[in-house]
Amino acid sequence: MDIAAPSKVAPLDVSKFRDPLITAGGDARASVALKQLQTLWINTGTLCNLTCVNCYIESSPTNDRLAYITTDEIRAYLDEIAVDGLGTEEIGFTGGEPFMNPDMIGMLDLTLSRGLRALVLTNAMKPMWKMREGLLGLREKYGDKLVLRVSIDHYDPAHHEKERGPRSWQPAIDGLKWVSDNDFNINVAGRTFWDETEDDLRAGYGALFAGLGLPIDPLSPVDLVLFPEMDEMADVPEITTACWGILDVSPDAMMCATSRMVVKHRGASSPVVMPCTLLPYDERFEMGETLAEAAADVPLNHPHCAKFCVLGGGACSAG
Repeated sequence: MDIAAPSKVAPLDVSKFRDPLITAGGDARASVALKQLQTLWINTGTLCNLTCVNCYIESSPTNDRLAYITTDEIRAYLDEIAVDGLGTEEIGFTGGEPFMNPDMIGMLDLTLSRGLRALVLTNAMKPMWKMREGLLGLREKYGDKLVLRVSIDHYDPAHHEKERGPRSWQPAIDGLKWVSDNDFNINVAGRTFWDETEDDLRAGYGALFAGLGLPIDPLSPVDLVLFPEMDEMADVPEITTACWGILDVSPDAMMCATSRMVVKHRGASSPVVMPCTLLPYDERFEMGETLAEAAADVPLNHPHCAKFCVLGGGACSAG
């Protein structure tokens, strides 16, 4: 199939996303209240074995802007969840590549021992392979409570490697097959920046899964998560309070209505909490060091808020 390159878009109007309360057009900016902390994301660090072309967090083998977080540091957040009765169901681990973090198996064991579901976003390559014995032990101990989401950016190897680099396809497929063959609870994350309809994308992934003998339903939005492309320099409309009614979208459906993310900036003495997985560096969105401090409303004052969450319908949890 001949797939066209992604279409070019206009650059972002620099007058937008400046004021947390008012849009460039003078309207009241939309914000989102925390309904319930269903998912707490842990950024394990920005180091990764790959340097992907469009990685929103700019992960690479040299980017350590977010340092490795430790088991002891996440324990404090799990304790806060338990003591305050927050009703959190899931702890998500993202990076970078989470399995680059030497504490990864320990953090998963701690999370799962609390009765929480653990979701790991991974490229399923060499860092994960090095921890396979630990992973097998966790699967034996906790079963389907451990979910591995493998990033396969496109069902076609050439297009996947346009994003992730040469020789990145087969190791990822080998890793995906290994977790499937060993009965892990798995799903796949793809991307929608290719000029294809969602139906065509799901059909293409379906053929891939069938050919590999994978028990993944390509029509399920949980089994196959398709993320909209993110480019914070591309122009997008700001979201006003009137947009909820105009778009027939509920603020409760936004990621920041049900999640927060913990990050540890390089050189920092302790982690901080951000509204979601998409805003790891923007100091305007730092909400404090505790989950209680991070319960405040979130102004939709970033292009990702508009394009990914409100207009793109994106979300990162396991469903």
